[in-house]
Amino acid sequence: MATAVFQQPFGSLQSHRHVNNSAVHLELGSCSVRLISKSFKLDNGQSRKDTYCRGQRNFAVIQASTFQTSLVDPVSFPSGNSASESQKKSSEAALILIRHGESLWNEKNLFTGCVDVPLTNKGVEEAIEAGNRISNIPVDMIYTSALIRAQMTAMLAMTQHRRRKVPVILHNESEQARSWSQIFSEDTITQTIPVITAWQLNERMYGELQGLNKQETADRFGKEKVHEWRRSYDIPPPNGESLEMCAERAVAYFTEYIEPQLHSGKNIMIAAHGNSLRSIIMYLNKLTSKEVISLELSTGIPMLYIFKEGKFIRRGSPVAPTEAGVYAYTTDLALYREKLDEMLN
Repeated sequence: MATAVFQQPFGSLQSHRHVNNSAVHLELGSCSVRLISKSFKLDNGQSRKDTYCRGQRNFAVIQASTFQTSLVDPVSFPSGNSASESQKKSSEAALILIRHGESLWNEKNLFTGCVDVPLTNKGVEEAIEAGNRISNIPVDMIYTSALIRAQMTAMLAMTQHRRRKVPVILHNESEQARSWSQIFSEDTITQTIPVITAWQLNERMYGELQGLNKQETADRFGKEKVHEWRRSYDIPPPNGESLEMCAERAVAYFTEYIEPQLHSGKNIMIAAHGNSLRSIIMYLNKLTSKEVISLELSTGIPMLYIFKEGKFIRRGSPVAPTEAGVYAYTTDLALYREKLDEMLN
């Protein structure tokens, strides 16, 4: 029996649930899981919106009695191989990072931070192009911030994926939300990708700069002061967050919720923001505070990492002329692409 740790409840994808005093049993399509918690309380990190620091949380261990999705999609396995056999051969997981496409306030040169504004037409095109670039990379779960520009980017990108699974946002904010968003078809569940939104992945909160024009702010306070607010590691803007504060919440969420999914073999896409992604990349690449402040991320450009044997290996971003060159395919990624070709052609 394969064992995996899932730090997020999948209640909104359940088709059956059995409850007793010590456990919840969920049947998700062909995957049967059992949640065990001493206090019977699952905290997915969404309820503490008034603090950036991690509190004490209770977690559950989910034991999957069937396969864990890995780099080779079970649907495209050759007829002679079972899903479990292919899982044993693969110890890799893909991690895709995408900064959201251009937003309406990016276009207007305004400090956006945690103000929830949508994408421009250019941002929509960037998200679709990002989807084209990762259309042959497996995605089992998606994490986004709580902000619409990141969610739009994730959803639009997945419309281009050749696997044609449908991303579905999990609503765990209340019992009613979970109940009303349940899916009761196991066949439909197998063709969906859970999307988990987390405020911890939000953009850095720019405090009293939010909504101000960047050039006018530089003229008012001086270029050096504004540059210090924007590019220093530990100096926040007035009543806002520093990059260090943003990193505290973003990296804590990544290590607590997302990294265990990668350990279990899940292929993950994160659609988020410049500063929350810089924070995560700082952790993945072991950058210093001096190195991370000079890190620039373009909108709508996917970055690929391979998680293997407890290490993150950077495979590049789309700058080469060919897809294979861009992503420097591993053997498993190449096999996934091959099986997609066989299934769809």
